[in-house]
Amino acid sequence: MTSAPPFITAKPSDTNILEWHYVIQGPPDSPYEGGEYYGRLNFPSEYPYKPPSIRMMTPSGRFQVNTRLCLTMSDFHPNLWNPSWSVASILNGLLSFMVSDEGTTGSIKTTRNEKRVYAAKSHLWNVKHPTFKGNIGF
Repeated sequence: MTSAPPFITAKPSDTNILEWHYVIQGPPDSPYEGGEYYGRLNFPSEYPYKPPSIRMMTPSGRFQVNTRLCLTMSDFHPNLWNPSWSVASILNGLLSFMVSDEGTTGSIKTTRNEKRVYAAKSHLWNVKHPTFKGNIGF
């Protein structure tokens, strides 16, 4: 991925160019600091003219696990999609939304302390999760 946003690494699946896997490192001075959040983007064959679905796989205290997220740059809002948005801009938007308190379909409300607990457990969860182990070779 070119122009990767800070705290984010992403790559396509080895077997499907339309499936991307990403890891967000919890930004400093946020309740996610020290956390490692794995997720997946699934692009339609019509990309870049249609938006991807976005899922967070690692429990974060912010998003429901393995649930499509309703964001401006996701397949929930094809009418708001901009074909110039890249993988980097999509993930940067996801990170911005993650550190906000705004609610949407696929998000959950927890306290800052609960998010910190999830952050502390995130790496261990990821290394035990077969999808993470099979797709993340960063």
